[in-house]
Amino acid sequence: MAGRACGEALLLLLLPPLLTALLDAELPGSGDESERAEPDLNALESTALEFGECTVTCGIGIQEILLTSGCPGDEAKCIVGVKECHGPVDCGWGRPISENSSSVMMTCIYISPENRFKYVWKILTSDKPASILPNDSAVVVVHRDTRSVTYQCETQENGSIIASVKYTVNATTELKTKQPMRKERGQSRRRRADGILIFCVITAVIMTIGVIFVVIFIILRWAVVKTDLESTNGQDDKKLTNQSSLRQPPRSAP
Repeated sequence: MAGRACGEALLLLLLPPLLTALLDAELPGSGDESERAEPDLNALESTALEFGECTVTCGIGIQEILLTSGCPGDEAKCIVGVKECHGPVDCGWGRPISENSSSVMMTCIYISPENRFKYVWKILTSDKPASILPNDSAVVVVHRDTRSVTYQCETQENGSIIASVKYTVNATTELKTKQPMRKERGQSRRRRADGILIFCVITAVIMTIGVIFVVIFIILRWAVVKTDLESTNGQDDKKLTNQSSLRQPPRSAP
């Protein structure tokens, strides 16, 4: 038992120096790796980079990072990555994803991943503070009411608003009145298009008939001119024959 205790004590005394030696042996290798990585970072910083246009005019989007030198092949520019870009927060009025006579589907402004942001839906009422909806998802479906309602979605990140969009959900009564108006507008547009088409067809027919009459007139005129020329040439030949006969001396009788 005493020997075993002595062995354990000796192991505890030797263990710290061994660990220290192992750590010292690993440190040079890790230092070499960092030294090898630094030139790559410096090379990347020294290269010419250019940023493309943002994919959105408001809210949050992405833009390409372009390399202007050192691209493979004969390419003048090549994409090496993407980064986020921001525009004005207020995106104005949006259009629903889908809608029918009873419900409307609306979406907030975001980029992937969706769960990265916080979404706050509000109902805007004139002369009253906005009421916040319990729904905090990026896409909501609301049912039409007996009056028009204005909804607003705020996309937030770290407590700051990065995008905002509003939607108007028309009432069921307004939708019923707007549907006949849309039909009338569609019918009037069709009638207008049909009228323009008929006018173009009639104009083309009249122009074709006019061209045909001009061609017929030219053919008839050419036939008359050709006849006059032939008659004039025949008369000239007869005159030349008569003149040649008069110039010949009369023959003496034998």
